[in-house]
Amino acid sequence: MNRIIALLLFLSVGMVQSIVGQQIIMSEDIPLRNDVSYELLGEFKGRVLLFRDQISKYEVQGFDQRLRPSWSKILTLDKKNPKVIGTTHSRNDFTLIYHYRDQGNTILKAAKFDPGANMIDSATIKNLGSVFFTPDFEITYSEDRSKILVYYIERQAELHAYVFDAVGFKLLWEKTIVPSGFSFFEDFLQVVLDNDGNMCLIFEKDKFVARRDGHHYHIIGVIGAEDRLVQFQAPLEGKLTYDVLFTYDNLNDRLVAAGLYSDKAGDRATGYFILKIDPLQRESPFLRFESFSDLFVSNLIGKEVEKNKGVTELSVREIVLRRDGGVLMIVERIKEYERRLGAPNRVSFDGVGRFIVDYYYEDIVALSIHPDGQAHWETILPKKQYSQDDGGVYSSYFLFKTPENLRFLFNDEIRFENTVSEYRLNGNGAFERRSLLNTEKLEVRLRFRDAIQVSADAFVVPSERRNRLRLVKVIFEE
Repeated sequence: MNRIIALLLFLSVGMVQSIVGQQIIMSEDIPLRNDVSYELLGEFKGRVLLFRDQISKYEVQGFDQRLRPSWSKILTLDKKNPKVIGTTHSRNDFTLIYHYRDQGNTILKAAKFDPGANMIDSATIKNLGSVFFTPDFEITYSEDRSKILVYYIERQAELHAYVFDAVGFKLLWEKTIVPSGFSFFEDFLQVVLDNDGNMCLIFEKDKFVARRDGHHYHIIGVIGAEDRLVQFQAPLEGKLTYDVLFTYDNLNDRLVAAGLYSDKAGDRATGYFILKIDPLQRESPFLRFESFSDLFVSNLIGKEVEKNKGVTELSVREIVLRRDGGVLMIVERIKEYERRLGAPNRVSFDGVGRFIVDYYYEDIVALSIHPDGQAHWETILPKKQYSQDDGGVYSSYFLFKTPENLRFLFNDEIRFENTVSEYRLNGNGAFERRSLLNTEKLEVRLRFRDAIQVSADAFVVPSERRNRLRLVKVIFEE
């Protein structure tokens, strides 16, 4: 039975008390019998669409405004065992990128569907011909999801790239890149695509303590419309990268990286840095480092430090670009431990022993950085999540964006009966923590990492419990 639950929750943050309201809508159980994976495609004309990979077929299900199943459709793609690589969507349609084999040839293709999952267009991106292996395709998207980059790496020495326009529905350009002196296995870090379909390949070189004076990023930019390559180097000034994430600032037209660095051994983050490069200019990259203060490290590890040695187990999760050219770097403290289960002499049937993995997803750190690289503010959002042998799929958070603030939504604990909370973070670093709902007797386990925002006041999150899926829609009413 479909449930619509109007919740008025009592909030207590310090000495402040207020009333918060939201509407929670849940679908019925959806059995996951033969599903390899599933993905929320978005909300189209008031209907939420769910894409399901069911081994031998691909299905799209539509749900009405109350998340009642209204229709389902098996997608008709090419008959040669197609494999979907990725999906993207606009306001009025969605697109699948897939490949298949036909008479020994590998075909890379796109298909566009309307909100009723009816195919409205298809295009062959590339016939790769007869190859001795099926390429391990990877996919990435521009910020506005209008451009799609499909690529694969061959022999760890060359990258084959195809950029497809999801709006004009045509191949914009293709290129094979063979970087001299770089190994994709050892040096390749990330690929970034801008809204015009230009690509940046980022390599990381000499990330070793013994070679830290030579540690640098090497960027190869592909200007697709001009069929032109540009290359840059960004020295790290004797510091080692602890973790980093690159993105493209389409408003200010430049490649941006925000990351954590280490001064010495590389096993502890001792500060953060920001890097900005204009791919069309041969100017020196902008680079600035800021070390963590003693107070920040003490607050993060939960005790006063006599000697600031930095922080371990930090991961850069997201970069939120500021309109003024600054960035907000979102960092999460993540720990994973593998340990043997049971007695030391207990061995499983495969002879290698049974291990379990413990997952700890803890505090979120928001670091706001001015355009000149100086620290604006830093905020620690405490949380503690622990789970075992689940890949951490119920842990971490979902970032809900509005013009006024950022909302971090997460499970307080990873268990069947649980409280869902949120942090509201505003532009000056102040935050409030609120409880949204209690899942007791609702029979849901929410996977916030797979949630999608469908409007300025609503998001949809999948719940997976005992091989059954539910969709949960949260509408904020404030």
